[in-house]
Amino acid sequence: MKLSFDMHIHSALSPCGDNEMTPNNIVNMAFLKGLDIIAVTDHNKALNVEPVIKLARKKGILVIPGIEVTTKEEVHVLCYFKTIKELYKFENKVYKSLPDIKNNEKVFGEQLVLTSEDEIKGKVDKLLLNSSKYKLDEIKSIVLDNNGLLIPAHVDKKAYSLLGVLGFIPDNLGVKTIEISKNCDFDLLEKLIDKGKYNIIKNSDAHYLKDINEAENYLYTDNRDIESIFHILRKKWGM
Repeated sequence: MKLSFDMHIHSALSPCGDNEMTPNNIVNMAFLKGLDIIAVTDHNKALNVEPVIKLARKKGILVIPGIEVTTKEEVHVLCYFKTIKELYKFENKVYKSLPDIKNNEKVFGEQLVLTSEDEIKGKVDKLLLNSSKYKLDEIKSIVLDNNGLLIPAHVDKKAYSLLGVLGFIPDNLGVKTIEISKNCDFDLLEKLIDKGKYNIIKNSDAHYLKDINEAENYLYTDNRDIESIFHILRKKWGM
């Protein structure tokens, strides 16, 4: 089965996300672009995932519960879960680990919690752009404790990426899949890693509706469910 995807989309909960990134707008844009799988992965909090799941189900789009975490080293990692319950359990721990610094909306933007009708349910006061107190290996352990999957985000970028911060991908991280940005410099990437060692996926990291992926990146799986998606992302393709 050939499934198009974009598993790195920010909603209006992320302060850097446009306020037009509402559950309905995200799902409708994904539907218009012909996407089969999406994930809303806001910074260090996941309160807009559930309404997206509800809306996407009506459109036949599979939503993987997810979040983008900033580790203590200031590395961005995408963390995916099989259920919303497991996501919330993980998210609660991450959120509590953020420094108690209030968001300055004039500087960083609003952090909107939205309903499935795109109504503003509330706002998150603590700034979500800060780093967790947990190191990368600790985040990995907490993800695994909640049956989750960790994928290093936009590894080709100079900032907030494994290669940009650490300069390499630790073997003990145990990942089989890494994410690259939409405008990845493949020549540079080849100098930094053995591309044959990892599955490489390209998500949008969209903060604006127009930036959500077109249906041009695919996963191949037997079934259209989260269990099958996790299965192929956890093993090296072709093996």
